[in-house]
Amino acid sequence: MDLDEVADRLYALPPPEFTAAREAEARAAKEAGDVPLARDIAKLRKPTVSAWAVNKIARRHPEDLAELLDVGERLRAAWQEQDADALAELTQRRGAVTGRLSRLIRQAGDLSPAAAAEVDQTLDAAVVDAGAAGQVRRGHLVKPLSYSGFAPAPILRERPTRRAKPTPEYEAAEAREREEAEARKAREREAAEAAHREWREALEAAQQEYDERAERVAELERKLTKARKKLDDARNRLEVARREERHARRRLDR
Repeated sequence: MDLDEVADRLYALPPPEFTAAREAEARAAKEAGDVPLARDIAKLRKPTVSAWAVNKIARRHPEDLAELLDVGERLRAAWQEQDADALAELTQRRGAVTGRLSRLIRQAGDLSPAAAAEVDQTLDAAVVDAGAAGQVRRGHLVKPLSYSGFAPAPILRERPTRRAKPTPEYEAAEAREREEAEARKAREREAAEAAHREWREALEAAQQEYDERAERVAELERKLTKARKKLDDARNRLEVARREERHARRRLDR
């Protein structure tokens, strides 16, 4: 047994099952005498829901994922070669494959809007960044990925002069670039809005829980104050009773 084998098993599990399974794997490695492996297993981090969803696709639909990553590799090569025609064609394929994968991921689990947006963000990162592609292919993600660099897009030929009429190819490439920029911006906005909604709901729930518990604590403190007063009264009565009992015993012994 090695760390990769254990990680493969753990990152195939739903997040709620991860921690207990990790502890069991670490305990088994330690009992087998492999203390370094046990320590490494204990360091494995629990994945977010969006990371788990992408990991699941890497296992259940490797062909679809491989197709997307192949498109990404070819897109990066076309960008390096400044091949506008290849970029335009591959960009269309990228949209189709990404859409299909996103649907598969959503069908495989009940994702919140924020988690679904993080899935799309991770797939976009895997397309434009070779390092991200390797992480997604491996299936051991613990958090969503993002890419802040320049994403490959159709290259516009030199813009026609003001007098010259733009060519259909130029107009089509320009339109695709605008659409991609708008789509990226829309996804980022959707992710931000979804995250804000979820945290706002979490804040409201946390505030309500805090208020309820604070009121409960205040009530318990009031009861505790009364109970302490009663305890003090009982202690006083106990001291009086002990004193009087001693006096009575002394009189009886005379």
